[in-house]
Amino acid sequence: MEAWRTQLACNFPAVQAVFSDCMREATQHLSPTGIDAYLHSARALGKMGRGPEPVLALLQEWPQIARCVGEDALADVDALLNAMQKSPNSAAMAPLLNTLAAVARRLQGPDPLRHYLSVVRDVMARTSVSIHGHHTTFASPGLPVLLEHAPRLLGVLSVAGFARWADYGARHYQHHPDNQRAYFGLKLPDSLAVLQRERHGTLFADVENQLSLTLRALWNTSAPLQAFATGMQDGNERADGSNATPWSTHQFGDANDSGKGSICLPDVVDDFCEPTTGLPPVSGLDRYRVALAHIAAHRRWSQTLVADNLSPLQRMTVECLEDARIDHLLLRRYPGLRPLLLALHPRPVEGACDPAQASCLRHRLAMLSRALLDPAHGYLDADLNSCVAAFHALLDGSESSTQAMQTLALQHGARTRTQSDQQARVFFENTVVSYRDDNRHLWTFIEAGDEEDSFSQPRPAQAPERQGLPPRHYPEWDAASQSYRPDWVSVYEALHPSGDARHIDTLLAQHATLARQLEKLLDLLKPHNRVRIRYQEEGSELDLDVALRSLIDWRAGAQPDPRILMSHRSDGRSIAVMVLLDLSQSLNDEVPGAGQTRLALSQQAVALLAWAINRLGDPFALAGFHSNTRHDVRYQHIKGFGEPWGEAPKARLAALQARYSTRMGAAMRHAAHYLGAQTAEKKLLLVLTDGRPSDVDVADERALVLDSRQAVQELAHKGLHSHCISLDPQADAYVHDIFGTHATVVDRVEQLPERLTRLFLGLTRQ
Repeated sequence: MEAWRTQLACNFPAVQAVFSDCMREATQHLSPTGIDAYLHSARALGKMGRGPEPVLALLQEWPQIARCVGEDALADVDALLNAMQKSPNSAAMAPLLNTLAAVARRLQGPDPLRHYLSVVRDVMARTSVSIHGHHTTFASPGLPVLLEHAPRLLGVLSVAGFARWADYGARHYQHHPDNQRAYFGLKLPDSLAVLQRERHGTLFADVENQLSLTLRALWNTSAPLQAFATGMQDGNERADGSNATPWSTHQFGDANDSGKGSICLPDVVDDFCEPTTGLPPVSGLDRYRVALAHIAAHRRWSQTLVADNLSPLQRMTVECLEDARIDHLLLRRYPGLRPLLLALHPRPVEGACDPAQASCLRHRLAMLSRALLDPAHGYLDADLNSCVAAFHALLDGSESSTQAMQTLALQHGARTRTQSDQQARVFFENTVVSYRDDNRHLWTFIEAGDEEDSFSQPRPAQAPERQGLPPRHYPEWDAASQSYRPDWVSVYEALHPSGDARHIDTLLAQHATLARQLEKLLDLLKPHNRVRIRYQEEGSELDLDVALRSLIDWRAGAQPDPRILMSHRSDGRSIAVMVLLDLSQSLNDEVPGAGQTRLALSQQAVALLAWAINRLGDPFALAGFHSNTRHDVRYQHIKGFGEPWGEAPKARLAALQARYSTRMGAAMRHAAHYLGAQTAEKKLLLVLTDGRPSDVDVADERALVLDSRQAVQELAHKGLHSHCISLDPQADAYVHDIFGTHATVVDRVEQLPERLTRLFLGLTRQ
């Protein structure tokens, strides 16, 4: 061991702490020559000046990698590591080594690994940033993300498919760092689309129509089929590496009632060969058909059982026998399916599980399931054969029932259970029946738990279901990583509750003097240029010139032009306005010396502004927002663009309430969704707020300020102009960081109604 330490020549404490364990594992998987190469590579990594992490990754991972792909592959890995060291991408060395063991387990051979390493080198070369075009200057933005996701990607893609998927991202996002990271992180729609295109196996989308027709033709039902994603979730594999995602039914219903539930199938299925049967592979389409037939048979013949008084082990036994009954009835109706069922069902080896080492319950049930399906099973266990005989007696000349299977299962379980069934370590080898569903439809639960036996303990009140539209999800800018957190914020929108519209009329009457002063300015801003729109079949006036020509044509026997009308439109002003109100808790604070709260003054200001915009004829909308963490941003519509300024919007404005916090960026992005849909030439977003963007789940006071600034930039790129009116006397410390020069701080809040309206008129003067 000391000779190996000397050969390594690496004194990092973290490396020395694990070196002995690493070498003990290495001696089990590497030859003496392989150990020398292993230590030589680790020594070279230690001399590169990248800290202990790459050395640790190589020492800990390489023995397992060599076991999968051979120790000779180390030369290819060394070549890529040297290339990274000579480029700005040396920080990606540790991610490469940390994920290489998982990648090697997927690839199982030196040639596929060599292909994978060449793909990584190609992406690194194409996405590294070169300022002058002669040599790379900055590291590839997407390479670490690609390496992080590589094991999961190679679980659903061949190496060739992985190469094509990576090539698409490198080609289309070479000069777009953020999109490049999002693509390789599977956060862009086209990334998922290309991934789906390159996946091996039979895609549900390609055979959905065939499966629907099969269901209708053979089972006389049109239950909807739905696909669920497989392969990209962690922990979704069997020990042998094959996909074992369960098929599933939702809301189990009668087969003749297609409205009671849907059938969920994986979005992709590979051809499958059960190694224990010795039979040829089953195609992906046939796997879909067998699984669909099994689920349809459940819907036809299974009944629901109460699960409360059964243990999980008892339920497993019941499910095993019920699945066997369903297969028996299925083969009675369609005997041609027997070869497929036998090919897909594993054949466990009797005695393969040692009860002293692991729980053998799954193994015994898999043997029982095989024996119930295959008359030539060859198992000698007396209890197993007794259960098989009882099972066939129940089904002799009848369909039996789910309740009968429960009785038989409980009897068999009581005879065969052992103390070792309770062990945490479970024997899984050859126990997964790949075409069977998860059996959630078999069970119903009456009580939530044992605590319900205490009658004095009140039941917890259920949270009321949210009424209204489902949430819209928006990204949020993370300044630390200079990237977006995708779908980070949930925005719930609804109409604001209504109050008394007369309250707004009273507020407007209180500002009648100011309104008369603004009348002259409004008259100047009103568009006076009228443009004729001629040659219309529907219009407000008769176009005499066109009408005379049409009359002449008619008298001459020619076809007259029916477009003899005209209309007018105002020219010179095309503006759409969205007014966004911050309705956070601080609006309830009273303004010193004014005798009113900030909320009341905001109502007056917005009412006067709405009156002025309405007089100008500009389309406008009013909305308010507040937030209670990123999961609950409330966006409340007060007036829509297509809604006239009348009783309904006034009633909503009169009922304004202030609460919670100010997550401004998400609200601005949502407001831009509506403002951007307008056809006006100029689109203006006015944000009325009284404080710094903040929320209870964000500790960094700058985080939401920077996100709001990013939202302003997003709006600007969409051609939307934004301007902030702040009632916070300390706003100069942050508001210009967000809006730049497009911000106004109102020091005397009592002047807000006049200042807000005059500001709008100044912004929209043309």
